[in-house]
Amino acid sequence: MMNRRAKCIGVGQFGKWAIGGAGVLASLALAGGASAQSSDPLLNALIKKGILTEDEAKSIKAEADAAQSNNIPVIPSKWKISDGIKSVELFGDVRFRYEYRSASDPSGGFLAMNRYRYALRFGLRGDLADDFNYGFRLETAANPRSPWVTFGSSTTGVPYQGPFGKSTAGVNVGEIYLGWHPEDWFDITVGKMPQPLYTTSMVWDTDINPEGLAERFHYKVGEANFFGNFGQFIYQDTDPTSLSATGLVPSIPSGQGTRIPVLLAWQAGLVYQIETNMSFKVATTLYNYTSHGQNTAQRVPPLPGNPPAVVGPGFSDTFVGEGSSLNGAITPAPYSGYSGYPNGQFSGFTTDQTGINDLLIVDVPFEFNFKISTLNAKIFSDIAENLNGHERANAAVAAAAAQDGLTIPLHQNQDKAYQFGVAIGQHDGLGLVYGSTLKKGMWEARAYWQHIEQYALDPNLLDSDFFEGRGNLQGVYFATAYGLSDNIIATLRGGYAHRIDQQLGTGGSNQDMPWVNPINRYELMQVDLTYRF
Repeated sequence: MMNRRAKCIGVGQFGKWAIGGAGVLASLALAGGASAQSSDPLLNALIKKGILTEDEAKSIKAEADAAQSNNIPVIPSKWKISDGIKSVELFGDVRFRYEYRSASDPSGGFLAMNRYRYALRFGLRGDLADDFNYGFRLETAANPRSPWVTFGSSTTGVPYQGPFGKSTAGVNVGEIYLGWHPEDWFDITVGKMPQPLYTTSMVWDTDINPEGLAERFHYKVGEANFFGNFGQFIYQDTDPTSLSATGLVPSIPSGQGTRIPVLLAWQAGLVYQIETNMSFKVATTLYNYTSHGQNTAQRVPPLPGNPPAVVGPGFSDTFVGEGSSLNGAITPAPYSGYSGYPNGQFSGFTTDQTGINDLLIVDVPFEFNFKISTLNAKIFSDIAENLNGHERANAAVAAAAAQDGLTIPLHQNQDKAYQFGVAIGQHDGLGLVYGSTLKKGMWEARAYWQHIEQYALDPNLLDSDFFEGRGNLQGVYFATAYGLSDNIIATLRGGYAHRIDQQLGTGGSNQDMPWVNPINRYELMQVDLTYRF
């Protein structure tokens, strides 16, 4: 009896649910074809049977009326995403900048630029099946150390296109990579990638995305998180890597044999959580180069009256650091640091500013994070030394004498670089200056002192803004940023630097001001408005 009654009660309950469901479906279906009044008898019947209350019936009728008034057919999307793609994220930023920079030489001559600029970066990234991830980013400008384009530059660019032109703007691949993370403690990335190393702007320009392979490990023991980062970055394509002596390619020396220069990086470090609001991070990194690359043309001194010879990027040239100067034309200037090259009008790439010989660099970045009341604060530093700095200095003196009869002083102690600074921000505002964090009302201020000697670091990786991508300069940098909204940042930056060793040039080459070397004094101011998405 109990089972039979239970079954009867179950059937009755099921019937009540079925009738109620049918009423709901019927009323919604009628909304697509019949008038709203045609559903009233059915709703009334359900109310009388106690299946629906009057309030529930009114709600159903209101939904039916809304569905009838918005009876728009649903069209299936034609976009299809592969089953192998687990997630897709659109990211990037739009930036506008006013910039002033100036450089003066030892004679008092100077060059100044007032520029209004813009930059666009946008890309996709996400996860793939089987523990893989991907990413690519497109950006304006082809310069690896700067995505910026200057307003009005089409009037001076090549080809000339008049005012409001687009000849100097373009879309280039800034990042393209695949990653694999089979374990929580290990991942590997191949391609043109975001910076995989823990580093600072003293050693690497923040806009540079290295190309090649990178492996990263981390392992936590208590409050210490140990990590290891390793990179094998392709520095230059040297094709052809070898050439017979038959003169097959006239522009390339016969019998040439080269090796692809690869920048190798080994890094080990740890993050230690001292307490809830206090931690530090430190690493030791070793950089060296497997070879020096090649030039694709010979240096041929021009005859009187002829233009200067054209040569390729001089990664394989011996670094000298005595580049061209505004006052170095025709004859060498009477004071130290100027180029002795014939006719003097060479860019930094062709005056031995970019050589990567004799570089074996040890770099130790460090940061200490803590709180001051409700504010986050950071003390940071970076100390580096080129262990082959003496050899690099000797090679510079020998190369200058052999190529141009130029005598430069031998300074074997110019092989160190260091940076010391402090940052403070509201709540999680640290990183706002670089756009790595953002929230409305958030702010950050930071400043540091930087000192880079002539033979200390790779001149091709130095930050192109602070200080003009050059060695043998020291000075102060400051920046402050404020979150105008959850997507928009206002930033003010500035810097001042001067030459360290007055008998040496300021080695390095940057597209902004390649004509002045040595730089005796350098000034920079930037005002940015950034929209991040």
